[in-house]
Amino acid sequence: MIDLWFLDQSGFAPTLPTGYSWGRLGTRLVVPFEAPQGRRVNVVGALAPYGPAGPRFVFETRRKAQGRYDAAVHLAFVCQAVAGLPEAGAARARLARPCVIVLDNYSVHHSQAVKDAIPELEELGIHFCFLPAYSPELNPIEPLWKQVKYQDLPERSHSTDIALQTAVEATLTNRSRKLAESTHELPRSA
Repeated sequence: MIDLWFLDQSGFAPTLPTGYSWGRLGTRLVVPFEAPQGRRVNVVGALAPYGPAGPRFVFETRRKAQGRYDAAVHLAFVCQAVAGLPEAGAARARLARPCVIVLDNYSVHHSQAVKDAIPELEELGIHFCFLPAYSPELNPIEPLWKQVKYQDLPERSHSTDIALQTAVEATLTNRSRKLAESTHELPRSA
């Protein structure tokens, strides 16, 4: 058995997309818009839809003030949040089960720092599997992002990046909790 994770990034703007709305017949509906101006919140998330512990979802949010999502941040997220290894510098033992992480072709995933870390990660039991280019339909985390953006966030406009980050974190924490509590299980052989 392996631990299979699907990893992806998503961005949240201060004014989130409006899925639908109602208005009086003959009147134009006006939805408030907040220009992003560096107030976006980026999220990296990993979804494990199957496994002995049930479905799992982990994530990390970042505002512009917290720095870019680069190779070092990516590797830390993969090792600590996804694979459950201790922080860098601490003694790391090989994982009990291989951890396979499915990724898209985002430039950070193919950066030289990540390529250089692959042999060490594979020794620890972490393996990357890259999706073909332009194939989001193969990544089961994509519908989760859509659900969060269009249905789960009740407030559609946020005046500060901190307010947006707080709302996104609360929504994703709730989504993670619901997923962990779900009764979804794969059929088991007799």
